[in-house]
Amino acid sequence: MSENNRIAKDVFVEKFRQRTKKLALDVIWFSQTLPRTEEVTIMKRQLLRSATSVGANYRAACRARSSAEFYSKVSIVIEEADETLFWLELLEESGSSSRESVEGLMKEASEILYVLAKARKNTTK
Repeated sequence: MSENNRIAKDVFVEKFRQRTKKLALDVIWFSQTLPRTEEVTIMKRQLLRSATSVGANYRAACRARSSAEFYSKVSIVIEEADETLFWLELLEESGSSSRESVEGLMKEASEILYVLAKARKNTTK
């Protein structure tokens, strides 16, 4: 790998690390706006766990010691991003949140999911 490619990869990794962290923060702020019902509290807790796990596990993937470990950690991130989408969809479809409120979060979680699924596909186990 050339020096320029290495630098470009390092920049991408850092920007993506910041992006997954921002998703977690955005979900935290969004969750503070949700109604305080028993059902929403359960969905909110699950949403917070999955969204914050995206950032935490991506950081762990960045520290992977092997391709197999990277593949494993990225697989967890993909699962958590998909779960984040599920809880956002459920909040909207249950009427607990509006489409406008979840739209940006869903778009970001979907993009993170897409990018990392592509990265996993290009990684040998």
